[in-house]
Amino acid sequence: QVQLVESGGGSVQAGGSLRISCAASGYTSSTKCMGWFRQGPGKEREGVTSIDIVTGFIDYLDSVKGRFTISRDNDKNILYLQMNGLEPEDTSMYYCAADRARWVAESVVVSPGRPEYWGQGTQVTVSS
Repeated sequence: QVQLVESGGGSVQAGGSLRISCAASGYTSSTKCMGWFRQGPGKEREGVTSIDIVTGFIDYLDSVKGRFTISRDNDKNILYLQMNGLEPEDTSMYYCAADRARWVAESVVVSPGRPEYWGQGTQVTVSS
Protein backbone atom coordinates (compact mmCIF):
# COMPACT_ATOMS: atom_id res chain seq x y z
CA GLN A 1 0.00 0.00 0.00
CA VAL A 2 1.06 3.56 -0.73
CA GLN A 3 -0.36 6.58 1.07
CA LEU A 4 -0.38 9.98 -0.61
CA VAL A 5 -1.04 13.30 1.11
CA GLU A 6 -1.27 16.53 -0.88
CA SER A 7 -0.71 20.03 0.43
CA GLY A 8 -0.16 23.56 -0.81
CA GLY A 9 -3.35 24.39 -2.66
CA GLY A 10 -5.01 27.77 -2.36
CA SER A 11 -6.42 30.76 -4.18
CA VAL A 12 -4.47 33.01 -6.51
CA GLN A 13 -5.19 35.59 -9.17
CA ALA A 14 -4.69 34.85 -12.83
CA GLY A 15 -1.01 34.95 -13.73
CA GLY A 16 0.05 33.88 -10.26
CA SER A 17 1.95 30.82 -9.10
CA LEU A 18 1.42 27.98 -6.67
CA ARG A 19 3.39 24.90 -5.73
CA ILE A 20 1.57 21.85 -4.50
CA SER A 21 3.21 18.86 -2.86
CA CYS A 22 2.46 15.19 -2.40
CA ALA A 23 4.12 13.23 0.38
CA ALA A 24 4.27 9.50 -0.30
CA SER A 25 4.66 6.83 2.35
CA GLY A 26 4.29 3.09 2.66
CA TYR A 27 5.57 0.65 0.05
CA THR A 28 6.90 3.40 -2.22
CA SER A 29 9.70 1.23 -3.63
CA SER A 30 7.09 -0.55 -5.74
CA THR A 31 5.96 2.67 -7.42
CA LYS A 32 6.87 3.00 -11.09
CA CYS A 33 4.83 6.04 -12.03
CA MET A 34 3.50 9.14 -10.28
CA GLY A 35 1.47 12.02 -11.53
CA TRP A 36 -0.95 14.85 -10.97
CA PHE A 37 -4.58 14.81 -12.05
CA ARG A 38 -7.28 17.42 -11.75
CA GLN A 39 -11.03 17.54 -11.74
CA GLY A 40 -13.02 20.71 -12.20
CA PRO A 41 -16.70 21.15 -11.34
CA GLY A 42 -18.81 18.98 -13.62
CA LYS A 43 -15.77 17.68 -15.48
CA GLU A 44 -14.02 14.36 -15.86
CA ARG A 45 -10.79 13.78 -13.97
CA GLU A 46 -7.89 14.39 -16.34
CA GLY A 47 -4.19 13.70 -16.27
CA VAL A 48 -2.09 16.86 -15.99
CA THR A 49 1.45 15.52 -15.77
CA SER A 50 3.29 12.33 -14.95
CA ILE A 51 6.79 11.11 -14.26
CA ASP A 52 8.04 7.60 -14.97
CA ILE A 53 10.11 6.64 -11.92
CA VAL A 54 12.12 4.08 -13.90
CA THR A 55 13.08 6.14 -16.97
CA GLY A 56 12.51 9.70 -15.74
CA PHE A 57 10.23 10.38 -18.70
CA ILE A 58 7.91 13.32 -18.05
CA ASP A 59 4.65 14.03 -19.82
CA TYR A 60 2.39 17.09 -19.74
CA LEU A 61 -1.12 17.89 -20.84
CA ASP A 62 -0.85 20.27 -23.79
CA SER A 63 -2.68 23.08 -22.02
CA VAL A 64 -0.13 23.22 -19.18
CA LYS A 65 3.09 22.78 -21.16
CA GLY A 66 5.48 25.62 -20.45
CA ARG A 67 3.56 26.66 -17.34
CA PHE A 68 3.61 23.62 -15.03
CA THR A 69 6.63 21.63 -13.88
CA ILE A 70 6.59 18.27 -12.12
CA SER A 71 9.52 17.23 -9.94
CA ARG A 72 10.30 14.64 -7.33
CA ASP A 73 12.51 14.60 -4.26
CA ASN A 74 13.59 10.96 -4.21
CA ASP A 75 15.13 11.13 -0.74
CA LYS A 76 12.01 12.57 0.88
CA ASN A 77 9.48 10.77 -1.37
CA ILE A 78 7.75 14.04 -2.19
CA LEU A 79 6.23 14.88 -5.56
CA TYR A 80 5.84 18.54 -6.50
CA LEU A 81 3.87 20.48 -9.07
CA GLN A 82 5.04 24.02 -9.70
CA MET A 83 2.29 25.97 -11.45
CA ASN A 84 3.12 29.31 -13.05
CA GLY A 85 1.00 31.56 -15.22
CA LEU A 86 -2.16 30.17 -13.68
CA GLU A 87 -5.41 30.72 -15.55
CA PRO A 88 -9.01 30.56 -14.32
CA GLU A 89 -9.38 27.39 -16.41
CA ASP A 90 -6.84 25.72 -14.09
CA THR A 91 -9.29 25.93 -11.20
CA SER A 92 -9.77 22.35 -10.03
CA MET A 93 -9.22 19.86 -7.29
CA TYR A 94 -5.72 18.50 -7.88
CA TYR A 95 -4.95 14.90 -7.01
CA CYS A 96 -1.65 13.10 -6.65
CA ALA A 97 -1.54 9.55 -7.99
CA ALA A 98 0.91 6.67 -7.93
CA ASP A 99 0.94 3.26 -9.54
CA ARG A 100 2.95 0.07 -9.91
CA ALA A 101 2.03 0.23 -13.59
CA ARG A 102 3.52 2.74 -15.99
CA TRP A 103 1.48 5.28 -17.93
CA VAL A 104 1.59 8.84 -19.19
CA ALA A 105 -0.75 11.55 -17.99
CA GLU A 106 -2.06 12.57 -21.40
CA SER A 107 -3.28 9.12 -22.36
CA VAL A 108 -4.07 7.25 -19.15
CA VAL A 109 -7.74 6.41 -18.83
CA VAL A 110 -8.87 6.96 -15.27
CA SER A 111 -10.80 3.89 -14.17
CA PRO A 112 -11.30 1.89 -10.96
CA GLY A 113 -7.86 0.90 -9.79
CA ARG A 114 -6.03 3.01 -12.37
CA PRO A 115 -4.13 4.84 -11.15
CA GLU A 116 -3.77 2.51 -8.22
CA TYR A 117 -3.25 5.01 -5.39
CA TRP A 118 -4.76 8.45 -4.91
CA GLY A 119 -4.34 11.32 -2.49
CA GLN A 120 -7.30 13.15 -1.02
CA GLY A 121 -6.84 16.18 -3.27
CA THR A 122 -6.01 19.83 -2.79
CA GLN A 123 -8.08 22.70 -4.18
CA VAL A 124 -6.57 25.25 -6.53
CA THR A 125 -8.71 28.28 -7.34
CA VAL A 126 -7.65 30.92 -9.86
CA SER A 127 -9.61 34.14 -10.09
CA SER A 128 -9.65 36.48 -13.07
